[in-house]
Amino acid sequence: MIKKTPYLFPIIILLLALTPAAAHAHVKWFTEVEPVKEPIVSILSPFFMMLAIAVAVLLAVLTQVWPALTDRAFAKRIDNRLDQLRPYSSLILKYGTAAALLIQVFTGTMLAPEFQIETTPELAFMWAAIVLLVIPHRYAGKAGASALFVLLVLLIDKAGWFHMLDYGFYLAIVGVLLLEKTKESQLGFPLLYLGTGLSLCWVAVEKWVYPSMAKDIIENHGVPTFGFPPEAFIVMTGFIEFVVGYLLVVGILNRLLAFVLTLIFISTTMLFGMTELIGHFMIHIVLVLFIIEGVSFYKPPVAMHRSRLDQMVFVSLNFIFVLATFMIIYYRFAP
Repeated sequence: MIKKTPYLFPIIILLLALTPAAAHAHVKWFTEVEPVKEPIVSILSPFFMMLAIAVAVLLAVLTQVWPALTDRAFAKRIDNRLDQLRPYSSLILKYGTAAALLIQVFTGTMLAPEFQIETTPELAFMWAAIVLLVIPHRYAGKAGASALFVLLVLLIDKAGWFHMLDYGFYLAIVGVLLLEKTKESQLGFPLLYLGTGLSLCWVAVEKWVYPSMAKDIIENHGVPTFGFPPEAFIVMTGFIEFVVGYLLVVGILNRLLAFVLTLIFISTTMLFGMTELIGHFMIHIVLVLFIIEGVSFYKPPVAMHRSRLDQMVFVSLNFIFVLATFMIIYYRFAP
């Protein structure tokens, strides 16, 4: 099996690289189609169920073949060089967040392209967060994080908590900044992994529950489906995004996934333009941090199980459980 493992790396890269921009985009940003909730019977089609089982099996195998790749001398050299950049992670997060907010202010938006700055307090808190985050002092950074949290509260009041779950990674960013240089600072980046991964999973379910919006994007933006019917392709792209989020949470392929997703998000800018840049600039910063940090700073859930069989069972069954939980919660509260 070890002799075959090198081929898994290009396969994973190819699958993600061939994933069109629509697979990793917030569909609400690029369509005016009224969301129509798909019946649960239609969502849980035989095709959906077969894909879920196939992905669960693939993830179980991945837990065994991936360590063989990371033990290669070339991979270790890359890891060592990236590890040297870790002391700069906090600065990258603070200045990157400030840059993302600055881009949003200049375009009249707040945290996402769909939210316009409408009041003076909103603009004031945006500028307060920007200024405080660029001041090289830990208390200024915490104050900037507090201003960002206020913006999240304002948007929750405006758009509702269900809608704002798409942007849960912002709450994780607030947590990282508040925990900086405290006794619990080691919890910061695991929280960022968790928040970003769960946000990706949440957005993926939207494509299954409201497939009409994703279909409209495919038709109006000329997104290639590689011969698959649009309905089946939407299900597949949703699974890809869900799997990426799940892998970030369980601690598998983090640096590789972050690198590939960065390339994908760069390509989406050419398709969707400025809206894409505004919306995903903060995600770019987070992915850069994931490339630098890897997962060595905390014990990922999969590492709790020592035997190969236990790891395979955990990853596959836990994937099915997480998938079902997200589907039930999203569908239950989706308007």
